[in-house]
Parts: sequence; structure tokens; C-alpha cells
Amino acid sequence: MRSFKFTIRGNNYEVEVLKLESTLAEIEVNGTTYQVEIERKKTESKTPILVRSAVPSNVLKSDVKMSAGDKAELSKVIAPLPGTILQIFVKPGDKVKRGDKLLVYEAMKMENNLLAEKDGIIKVIKVNVSDNILQGDLLIEME
Repeated sequence: MRSFKFTIRGNNYEVEVLKLESTLAEIEVNGTTYQVEIERKKTESKTPILVRSAVPSNVLKSDVKMSAGDKAELSKVIAPLPGTILQIFVKPGDKVKRGDKLLVYEAMKMENNLLAEKDGIIKVIKVNVSDNILQGDLLIEME
């Protein structure tokens, strides 16, 4: 397999690795065969590992009561990831059903559809096509 020459305390050794499997090796040292165990240290990755904190449920979906005399609730559509708005499919006053596509945005080099989480009427659209958004930004308010 591979041959090495070592000099240890003035003694010369010719070592040939005959077989290598995981942490066990069969080597030949100056004509004598030995079974040896190889100690391998776990190498640390130089690439940092990104650990995301849990997103609170109120960031993904939050309902806010309107003024005292009004019975309607506003539902806020919040950006789950940072990205760029590519296309908006609704306008203020549109009625949407749960699962309807509201907009498409690019995040992490992928196109993502943002769907309505409940039936309602679009009240305000806070973004435009080609806007850059951050995680947690308010995109749409609906009733």
C-alpha cells in the first residue's frame, strides 16, 4: 500500500502499510507484521455552525384587535425569512381564502410562495415588487 522510512533513536525502520480499515492497520516493520490500532483525533470544523433561535409564534402570525367599537380583527402577514419580493397576487379589497397565494418572494436563492393562513379581506399591502425584506417585516394586513 504505502512505504515509509523512520529513524528513531538512531535505529532505521522500514514500515509498509499492508491493510488499513477504519482504526485498525496491518503494518510490516523490517519484515515483521504487526496489527496496530490508530488513534484518530476528531477534527474540528472551521466552518461555523449556524443555529437559529426558535421563532416565536407571534412573529409568524399575530392577530391585533382594532378600536373598541370595531368587531373586525386584523391579521398580519409577517416575512418568515429575509428576501426580495418578486410578485404580488392581491390588492387591497381582495377576498382571499385560506391557502390562496398572496405573493412570491426570493429567499436563499429560492422562490417561496406566501399563502393566506385564513379567509379574509386584504386591507393594506406594505411592500412592493423588488422590495428587500427582513425576517419579521410586516408584509400584508388582512381582516
